[in-house]
Amino acid sequence: MLDSSTEQVPSQGTKVAHAEEERHARPASGIAAFIPKGIGRVDDPTDALRQLITSPDLSFLMEAHDGLSAAIARKAGFAGLWASGLSISASLGYRDANEASWTDVVEVVSRMVDASGLPILVDGDSGFGNFNNARLLAAKLLQRGAAGVCLEDKGFPKMNSFVGDRHPLADIDEFSGRLKAVKDTTGHDFILVARTEALIAGYGLEEALLRAEAYAAAGADAILIHSRKSLPDEILAFTDRWQNKLPVVIVPTKYYKTPVAAYRSAGISTVIWANHAMRAAVAGMRQICARIIAEESVAGIESDVATLDEVFRLLGYDELAAAEERYLPKHG
Repeated sequence: MLDSSTEQVPSQGTKVAHAEEERHARPASGIAAFIPKGIGRVDDPTDALRQLITSPDLSFLMEAHDGLSAAIARKAGFAGLWASGLSISASLGYRDANEASWTDVVEVVSRMVDASGLPILVDGDSGFGNFNNARLLAAKLLQRGAAGVCLEDKGFPKMNSFVGDRHPLADIDEFSGRLKAVKDTTGHDFILVARTEALIAGYGLEEALLRAEAYAAAGADAILIHSRKSLPDEILAFTDRWQNKLPVVIVPTKYYKTPVAAYRSAGISTVIWANHAMRAAVAGMRQICARIIAEESVAGIESDVATLDEVFRLLGYDELAAAEERYLPKHG
């Protein structure tokens, strides 16, 4: 963990009301001194993520898949990020089937940490192998400034939960070993979320509860329960039976029409908007590319894209200009 002061990253809602002012007032830490003050690392990302997940208020994590999308999410006001395996894979030109390596993921997350300064929960898929791969992944993510990792109870390689019907689950004891290995390696310095795919694989509520109990015993800090149904019924049935033995995290990609009030009533801890920045980028780039090739000009699209000045502001070019004035020799 980085040496830090006691200052904490604000949580959701009213707790982020003065986030922009505080970030500009805070000096950059030594390890990230070259990062603009409006970006930079959080003082204690793990503590910040723990506060979000254990808060009595419903928290939200926004998907990001590179430094730019991470910076945009922070600018929008999100207090934490989800480093999506699907989105990172897609941005690298891979399918979400463990075609991107764990080192690919670690490198991307490192850029997201520096570009946003937000606590990041990383989609670690199934851990990229057995207990040894999982603990190595977690250790490297911790070194690079991530706040936590989420592991799902599948084998390696895994397939995206919304693709096809072949989603074999890992043996409970073997997967629990992966969780224990991660916790023994990272201890209290790293958040571990255990994700069960029991509902995705069609095994039903009882299997999901059985696995959640085992993963809690193995040291998980929270349980992510996943569903591919268009209604949240099986998620809400799980939370009703689970009774918040550990915080519950959900990913409402398929049951997106459900009002968040239902999640608050169910005592759900955290909602992950899991792939929407990537999908927005796909839709936006597709539209602009189609117009440019059809119109053979960029004149008509200029008002529909970000200005270069906006990009420069987002990534703190003003800090670099100020640093040049301070550090470069003066001539003439």
